[in-house]
Amino acid sequence: MAVDDEPDTVDLITLVLENEGYEVLPAYSGRDALDMLKDTKPDLILLDIMMEDIDGWGVYESIRKNEETKDIPVVMLTAKAQSIDKMIGLHVVGVDEYITKPFGHRELIDGIKKHLPGTG
Repeated sequence: MAVDDEPDTVDLITLVLENEGYEVLPAYSGRDALDMLKDTKPDLILLDIMMEDIDGWGVYESIRKNEETKDIPVVMLTAKAQSIDKMIGLHVVGVDEYITKPFGHRELIDGIKKHLPGTG
């Protein structure tokens, strides 16, 4: 699942991942993602932090509080690129991976493969 309120970013992620053989479920807002998670359980979630309706931290918290989604790996994919942001995301909040925008094709694929069984 790719969650970002910028459609161009979701389209880019989808293009890169589909070319690598992944299936991508697009979500264009935090609310959209949480609604979709009621019916589907993706293998991994790429999640933007800065979104209008519910930010990525709010979505992440909801994912972790839900018994059905708490074990899904979450990769933050965000423009918040300062060292402190990354440290908070990885070591305080506990996201599985933290990739900053703009990201490279290989960086995205490598970040995903670390957390999907059988692809690393």
